[in-house]
Amino acid sequence: MHSSGLNSDMSIRVDISSETERGNSPQELGFGSVFSDHLFIQKYDENIGWHDAQIKPFHDLTLHPAASVLHYGQEIFEGLKAYRRSDGGINLFRPDQNIARFNSSADLMAMPRVDEQLHLEAIKQLVLSDQQWVPSQSGASLYVRPAMIATTPQLSVTAASSYMHFIIASPVGPYFSKGFNPVSVYVSDVVRRAVKGGVGAAKTGGNYAASLLMGKQAANKGYSQVLWLDAIEGRYVEEVGAMNICFVRKDGTITTPLLSSSILSGITRDSILQLAPTMGYSVKQERLDIETVLNDIETGEITEVFGCGTAAVISPVGQLGYKGRNYVVNNYESGPVAQHVFNELTAIQYGEAEDRFSWVYAVS
Repeated sequence: MHSSGLNSDMSIRVDISSETERGNSPQELGFGSVFSDHLFIQKYDENIGWHDAQIKPFHDLTLHPAASVLHYGQEIFEGLKAYRRSDGGINLFRPDQNIARFNSSADLMAMPRVDEQLHLEAIKQLVLSDQQWVPSQSGASLYVRPAMIATTPQLSVTAASSYMHFIIASPVGPYFSKGFNPVSVYVSDVVRRAVKGGVGAAKTGGNYAASLLMGKQAANKGYSQVLWLDAIEGRYVEEVGAMNICFVRKDGTITTPLLSSSILSGITRDSILQLAPTMGYSVKQERLDIETVLNDIETGEITEVFGCGTAAVISPVGQLGYKGRNYVVNNYESGPVAQHVFNELTAIQYGEAEDRFSWVYAVS
């Protein structure tokens, strides 16, 4: 493990494109297919640490065919958003937590840590450089994707000695462009994604690659997400696809699975656990047996189910499919608790509500 790769020089060189070479956020927004004008990049060598931090015009990366990332998947990434306020300014939401998780993932993947202050400054400078790409449409945002990849040209299975840390940005539309509608979720009763003691708590590509086959099979059955169970006993709820999951009981308690080394520590999840009690809801973290959950849905003890993550913030679940049966939640309608939490959280992100937790970082 690399204990530190901190920069000796904290400065970031900025090379901005001319006005005639720059674009703007399009009116029609999807997710992650259009990119802003610039990127941040710095490199690491074990003898000198991180160096050459700079913001440059967006360009393709050049890699040796034997680069470790291409063969052994040594890479990590993050996802956060920049939000356009009604006064024209720009907010980030809890970027310090994304940066801390980035370094935690680096530890698990035997990669060098980045300097947290420089990483935050890089995000800020990139967003400011491309501020015309932060959309002003309701519910839209600029999705910011930091990543680190191993670049050492080697075929031996060892941690690399050189790395590239880069940040790109993409304007994205509201996740629910046609309303706050529930999704169908398939409970994987055979295939497992991650196991305790592994790297399930790291935001690394292999964890997502491990979900693709089951995601494709679930889609062929009419489901849009996969709910993963624990890999030891195959009975305890872990997380949904790229989101954590929450269950609302009829007394208003919001329950979510306990974190473990096979579950990503979601920042939206943590925000809900802090915010919900101020809104009148109790919160619990506990081991959740899938059979008990499904029984509670059938009896009405569980009244709502929703996923939570950066992309959607809140994603209501209308049904869970398990072993050939569908368990419908709340008549396949989004519930009041999910809507309430979504409204409150997004209001904070866009600067429309009081930031009681000091979560918002104003870029401009």
